[in-house]
Amino acid sequence: MLIDAKLRVPPTAVGMVSRRALIDATVTSSSRIVGVTAPPGYGKSTLLAQWAQVEERQVAWVSLDRLDDDAAVLLTLLATAYVRATQHRPDVVADMAAVGFSALGRAAPLLATVVNASPMPFVLMLDDLHELRSPATHDVLGLVASAIPAGSQLVTASRDEQPHLPRLRASGDAMELTRSDLAFGATGAKQVFGTAGVDLSEDDAEDLVSRTEGWPAGLYLSALVARDRPESIAQISGEDRYIADYLYRETLSKLDEDVRELLRRTSVLDLLSGPLCDAVLGRHDSQSRLRGLEASTQFVFAVDRNRQWYRCHAMFREFLVGQLHLVEPEIVADLHVRAADWYEKNGSPELAVEHLLQTDDCRRAAELVAKAALPTYRSGQLATVRRWFATLGDDGVEEYPPLAVLRAWLAAATGATEEALRWLAHADGVEFDGPQVDGTASFESARAMLRVAMCPDGPGRAMRDAQLAVEQEAPWSDWRDRALYLYGEATLLAGDEPSAVALLEDAAAAALRRGNAEVMVLSETELAWLAMNHGHWEDAARRVESVMVAVDKHRLLDSVASLLAHGVAARSALHGGDRASAERLHRQAMRGRTRCTYALPFLSVRGRLQLAEVSLAAGDPGTTRHLLTEIDEILRHRPSLGALVDEVETLRSIAAPALDASAAGTAPLTPAELRLLPYLQTHLTVAEIGKRLFISRNTASSEIASIYRKLGASSRGRAVEKAIAIGLLGE
Repeated sequence: MLIDAKLRVPPTAVGMVSRRALIDATVTSSSRIVGVTAPPGYGKSTLLAQWAQVEERQVAWVSLDRLDDDAAVLLTLLATAYVRATQHRPDVVADMAAVGFSALGRAAPLLATVVNASPMPFVLMLDDLHELRSPATHDVLGLVASAIPAGSQLVTASRDEQPHLPRLRASGDAMELTRSDLAFGATGAKQVFGTAGVDLSEDDAEDLVSRTEGWPAGLYLSALVARDRPESIAQISGEDRYIADYLYRETLSKLDEDVRELLRRTSVLDLLSGPLCDAVLGRHDSQSRLRGLEASTQFVFAVDRNRQWYRCHAMFREFLVGQLHLVEPEIVADLHVRAADWYEKNGSPELAVEHLLQTDDCRRAAELVAKAALPTYRSGQLATVRRWFATLGDDGVEEYPPLAVLRAWLAAATGATEEALRWLAHADGVEFDGPQVDGTASFESARAMLRVAMCPDGPGRAMRDAQLAVEQEAPWSDWRDRALYLYGEATLLAGDEPSAVALLEDAAAAALRRGNAEVMVLSETELAWLAMNHGHWEDAARRVESVMVAVDKHRLLDSVASLLAHGVAARSALHGGDRASAERLHRQAMRGRTRCTYALPFLSVRGRLQLAEVSLAAGDPGTTRHLLTEIDEILRHRPSLGALVDEVETLRSIAAPALDASAAGTAPLTPAELRLLPYLQTHLTVAEIGKRLFISRNTASSEIASIYRKLGASSRGRAVEKAIAIGLLGE
């Protein structure tokens, strides 16, 4: 219901000044992009809503808020709005939110391709774009904006400068409406006052417009006040927020104290509903009060068709927040706690987290983050989870050890090696005997599984840790399958293949029962590879087929599991004589190396080992040599990987004649170059790309030059084209 509300065109109040002239000018222009940029109170949302009501093309609407400042969330909203408007490619929505899905490398290019191929013209409207602050969200938006086809338009409304507009304006693809375009003239001022039942002479209208600079909010508010106090007109002067506060105070004073209290205290909420407001306020009539406010004011409006959810006008809410902190500062934290209680009880722990993070209850906030972190990450919202961690701060994470374990897991799974090592070290140095909210049996078990995956102390310690986890995670535990898988991997490192096979089969079966696609893929991939090593190709092919179905169904293309899954599928295809499929699958697997570092050493080494073997069999010694070099770098940090080290040496000896006889050849893109590659789709400068990746301009420039050389390209555009053609970007 909340998503529906965000994708619904908001209603416009009766008597609003028509913006038809501005709408006609933008519709008839040749601009694919229209930016509406002006300070608060200039009617940006009203303009877009009026446009949507008269637009003949299909309209896709998105109302943005602060929680949408996550590239995965934004792309999901854009895709959902687009699909609802056009009914084109409904499957693309699921592709926007997946485990570790690369927003700029895969999701945004995919959505851009779909949007560009729209079978019908459309208008995509984004309101309150200023709520998006992170560079990552603007990067993906810029990519989608560039793909808007002729005959369609992207319309964005923002209080702040819009990063995607300057370049598009320079190329003639964009136009911008600013405060001067949105300001009212005397005719508009008279209409505003007339709607409020106040006569305004031509001279007074001209004078008022001159003093307010045509500021629509000031004119609307002064008209409301003037109904009871005509002399107040003389007090309006310019776009001064203090004047706005004064006018709001005047309008608020006309309401009953009970209503003023409701509005003031619910200003802590982004959206309002009867049950939510009742829980926050401790009352039972909020729904009827909200409906009454919608009917009697211009400050509260419904955002869904059933009138269950409402929103305060943004400027009015900002005023109310100020009033709350001025009048009742001592209850603000309690209001947030009550809102968190309601959201958690009603199945939205991630929204509960947002409220708890605005209180001093760091312990409960940390517990709820620990509960919501993995589901949120699995839906592709890594940026949101990282924002939660940043808001809690390192001290907040350290004070709740289970969260330190989860933070290390997520860092390891996303290639943030140093962060993963730091939080593993912290978890190793503390104890915790409280209840686990993430589904693990105990802190000891959770920490043990993390240690197995990161394997800092070799197979012996990994075996002991894995055995402990399997003993503690009961058959009904959500983590039982992962414990079994890790035990199987540790057993492989120890050189006991028969026992490892039995554990991996148990892990795959348990994962299938629990619906844990990632563990099922990892387990079945290892089993398929072992089957291939023994010449059991039919058994291996059956397992590969189930693995690839799961990877596709659950969108695991950019998860750490994809490195092994695509690698084993490439080997199977090569054995079957399907060289084209083998090459495609091999490239997909090579993309997965960006997240596989020595933070997950046996996964990273085994995945590269498999790819090196496929490369060698395919007659590509250059890639084989490069992959063995990457393995050496991982082993430099994690030398104690037991039997896996022996496997590496065996392949090295087998490959030696081919490597010695061949020229160096063209190496594949390195993980660092693969991380940079998606940014070539944007219009960021080399220095700006460096800032995004936290590297120097010189390093970014060197990596770009290397990408050009390896892809045989002489420009960014050509490099992107070649990368898409060979499967290194996009689908």
